[in-house]
Amino acid sequence: MDLRIFTEPQQGATYDTLLAVAKATEDLGFDAFFRSDHYLKMGSVDGLPGPTDAWITLAGLARETKRIRLGTLMTAGTFRLPGVLAIQVAQVDQMSGGRVELGLGAGWFEEEHQAYGIPFPKEKFGRLEEQLAIVTGLWETKLGDTFDFHGKYYDLTGSPALPKPAQAKIPVLVGGHGPTRTPRLAAQYADEFNMPFGSVEDSERQFGRVRAAAEEAGRKAGDLVCSNALVVCVGKDDQEVARRAAAIGREVPELKANGLAGSPAEVVDKIGRYQEIGSQRLYLQLLDLDDLDHLELLSSQVQSQLA
Repeated sequence: MDLRIFTEPQQGATYDTLLAVAKATEDLGFDAFFRSDHYLKMGSVDGLPGPTDAWITLAGLARETKRIRLGTLMTAGTFRLPGVLAIQVAQVDQMSGGRVELGLGAGWFEEEHQAYGIPFPKEKFGRLEEQLAIVTGLWETKLGDTFDFHGKYYDLTGSPALPKPAQAKIPVLVGGHGPTRTPRLAAQYADEFNMPFGSVEDSERQFGRVRAAAEEAGRKAGDLVCSNALVVCVGKDDQEVARRAAAIGREVPELKANGLAGSPAEVVDKIGRYQEIGSQRLYLQLLDLDDLDHLELLSSQVQSQLA
């Protein structure tokens, strides 16, 4: 089971804070550092000092880390034109020496679009499908060839399809709870399917749909990595768990029900339940980015017990 650290910087974080977390992620043996792609805080936090851009952040981290994978859960398809996104991600992949992964979603948070003047189209899923086709198509185009795409929402003619990523293939993540269209898109374009904040039972059902869609698309069911994103709140004892829950404005019973919370033993046991239904990777949503001791505990007491 791979453990990856997943952050939500729109809730309030500087680049220096994210750098400290990314370096700790690397030093403590985790597989990857991922971040959300949002421009507006959620909930009652103040969000200060304000948002940071996902791909500018990852470009910086690409030069300041050496081993960990770097990516987004999820880049909002409404924020960037697909041709521009393909250039940005390929460049960051080059800057990292081939360590980038792209999670791409339709975009859903209307208020952040209103706050920063970003169009929020009604038909987002159809746009996402075309974006996936364009981004992957640009990267797959052979050197010297050109790429054309004529869709309902985007039109590309004679693109040189440059620059190319450092990796032969940048892993693409698709995720969500949708029962039909989401599994189909994952089967067609993704290397990994991510189930965000889902129970063991809901994840098992959705993984089954994704594997069935993969087989219908002519792929082997096991071709796609299946993963989960879950909030994490671990402590050496009940008092430490309660303190960490309070720091992120959550209640311990709710966190235990909906995430990975409690003692290291409790969390290892729950991770085992996800592993049993086919989850191969977990994105640990770390909400208090100043609590690096939390990361150390996760490394020494949770990650160390996983096969």
